[in-house]
Amino acid sequence: MNLPAPLAWLLDEAGTSSGPDPFLAELGTRLLADGLPLAGGALTLAVPHPIIARRTWLWRAEDGAVIEALGFAEGPVDHAGRDWLAGLGSVQEDLVGRTAEKVVLGWAGTRQFDPAEVTRLRQTARFAAAPLAVLAERATRSALLEAYLGRRSAARVQAGALSRGTGESIRAALLYADLRNFTGLSEEHEPARVIAALNDWFDRLAGAIHAFGGEVLKFIGDGVLAIFPVNDLPAEACDRALRAVVAARAGMAHLEGLRHEQQLPPLRFGAALHLGEILWGNVGSIDRLDFTAIGPAVNLVSRLEGLCRPLGRSVLISGALAAETRTPLVSLGEHALRGIASPCAVFTLPET
Repeated sequence: MNLPAPLAWLLDEAGTSSGPDPFLAELGTRLLADGLPLAGGALTLAVPHPIIARRTWLWRAEDGAVIEALGFAEGPVDHAGRDWLAGLGSVQEDLVGRTAEKVVLGWAGTRQFDPAEVTRLRQTARFAAAPLAVLAERATRSALLEAYLGRRSAARVQAGALSRGTGESIRAALLYADLRNFTGLSEEHEPARVIAALNDWFDRLAGAIHAFGGEVLKFIGDGVLAIFPVNDLPAEACDRALRAVVAARAGMAHLEGLRHEQQLPPLRFGAALHLGEILWGNVGSIDRLDFTAIGPAVNLVSRLEGLCRPLGRSVLISGALAAETRTPLVSLGEHALRGIASPCAVFTLPET
């Protein structure tokens, strides 16, 4: 079969593209070389994600750059690709395959496309259906795994780390936090209100963790375990963890004001920070696995959080983390932690 070069590439090689952005750039470059008057291109994929509904990649022929635009699930349906292309020139846009608008491929011309060029672009969309189905399935899988496992665990699963017992050692600042009196809240209120309260709490805490470069490893009932991996300097990871917990505390203070206006009980919490080594690995039964964090550092940070109520503090910090940070802290002395052999030096944040 004697096919034009772009169609031959779509048929034979495009399915091995590493992602939608290089796919779009390569296809656009090949169409340009085949004589089509392109100013830019756009590729939109629908993704099943709690926040993001659509991902759109935008390619500019002038410099070959590709940027990404996101469409959010709770916002109005946008047409980022079409709108961006319209700013470059005349637009030809096609649905790819039988996808109910899940995959849209569009192009902007440096001039109006003639009928023969429109036919060539539509043919390109037809040949693109198979490789884009592979890329869309990969994007769907990545979105689902990241939503339920987190970025680090999702990457490991996709890389094939599926054997029970496999894992990696990570040095990180650890953050463990949970709500106070959650059992009473659950008993006194209907499930819908309890779930709403949990979501409000997780939004404030996880939002702060992600804003400062941390990653939530686990939601454990009403608790959260997160890490701020040490890349170069431990002090940098420790400072990011401290800034995250300060931001979370401010967010919860704002939430408390909103709940007071709605005549709802406050959501009290405790949080602990520690610096140490964890094993982040694959454990479970032979046919049901989970990525989880284990090790003495995890035990210590969870036990340290248990001191928040007895000491009357919302945030406690271990001596190991305090020794690395440049943030001013207040010493609370040494305290025995249940199940931990040696007493732990405990610090807290200055009251504001």
